[in-house]
Amino acid sequence: MSQSRTSLPGRSRVTANVIRGCLGNLIEWYDWFVYATFSVYFASVFFPEGNQTAQLLSTAVVFAVGFLMRPLGGWLLGAYADRYGRRRALTLSVTLMSLGSLTIALTPGHDTIGLGAPLLLVVARLAQGLSVGGEFGSSASYLAEIAPAGRRGFYSSFQYVSIVLGQLAALVVAIGLQNTLTDAQLKSWGWRIPFVIGAAAGLAVMYLRRSMEESEQFRQEQARTTRQDPAVEERKGLIALFREYPRQILAVFGLAIGGTVAFYTYTTYLQKYLVNTAGLAKSTVSLVGFCALFVYMLLQPAAGALSDRIGRRPVMFGFSLCGMFLTVPIMTVLGHTRSPWLAFLLMTVALAFTSGYSALAAIIKAEMFPTKVRALGVGLPHALVTATFGGLTEPIALALKKSGHEIVFFWYVTACIALTFLATVLVREPSRASLLEAGTAAAPSGLTTTPTPQGS
Repeated sequence: MSQSRTSLPGRSRVTANVIRGCLGNLIEWYDWFVYATFSVYFASVFFPEGNQTAQLLSTAVVFAVGFLMRPLGGWLLGAYADRYGRRRALTLSVTLMSLGSLTIALTPGHDTIGLGAPLLLVVARLAQGLSVGGEFGSSASYLAEIAPAGRRGFYSSFQYVSIVLGQLAALVVAIGLQNTLTDAQLKSWGWRIPFVIGAAAGLAVMYLRRSMEESEQFRQEQARTTRQDPAVEERKGLIALFREYPRQILAVFGLAIGGTVAFYTYTTYLQKYLVNTAGLAKSTVSLVGFCALFVYMLLQPAAGALSDRIGRRPVMFGFSLCGMFLTVPIMTVLGHTRSPWLAFLLMTVALAFTSGYSALAAIIKAEMFPTKVRALGVGLPHALVTATFGGLTEPIALALKKSGHEIVFFWYVTACIALTFLATVLVREPSRASLLEAGTAAAPSGLTTTPTPQGS
């Protein structure tokens, strides 16, 4: 009886901290997707009157600039989190995103302030790119560290729950405004509403994050650094990461490539694919995508909990093997289907095996690095993969479709997943060689083909 009384408050604290951490992640990704969703309405506001395609291209370029800022955010905010704490980094991250959204919402149009309008838009997107780039490593480290041993996979999986929920929230706001306001009202002032919502929600989450508990691992690292001999200067940051943990960096790259390409293929590009190739109606595709993404969101905790029971590698093997053998058949059938039900079923199947990566994306990387470089070690390589492979997924798909070789894209996705399969073969079982459990004095756990003892 006494054990249950003491464990419940601890579990409640963990849950409260996880919720506060994930709420910020939700808001960040809501703001990120809102820009892409509403650019069709505000393109003419920020750029001079002219061809609509040119205006949309300009907003897309600004979107890409924000995307390319993510590695810089992974570096700067990751290093900040490792030096000053996860809580402070996460608070700074959501503040940057909120300020970016507020800037977009309040910036006058080109007709009022001329070139100042697109300039402020670029500045806002730079801030948001830094924010999203820094959020992943800090959030992954925090969720992995704050979770109790034996449940880290389950709690860390909520990072992608919040990412998908942010995407769904942006879609719900878009559908609500499109059914409430006229097209003229949306282009005039209605497009500002979702950015105001994002800014206000971000400021509220900023306040909540300030009350989060700092992780025990970071507090121990701070205490260890304080106790050490002042004459001994320990390397931290980027130099320490590349000199001391090169194999772990390669592991993160390998594990992230296939999962990132699969994630962007099945959550973002697939809806365009169903319209452009399969010929399904946009409204139908939106409904199919919403329902499939909702199921995908629910699958994350299940996959994370499974990894706590059987290990990270078996779940990653499930993702990579299914991805290698099912991607081409699923994409081929989807390109010829006219049935919304079949489209929903196949999209859900694809997202189900992608859960084997996304639910573990935080924990499997966080377990490879010690506390002193964990946020940077997770965030920077992940941001580089996302900015390159993730950002290029849709352009590559569209370019191959335009050239008449669309099937090559299916094999491209398969090849990227095969790289993740190879990385999974070579990496140790992270949950049994975890630096989260062993503390900062543990030996590095990188790529190896040597079996690791199971332990108790």
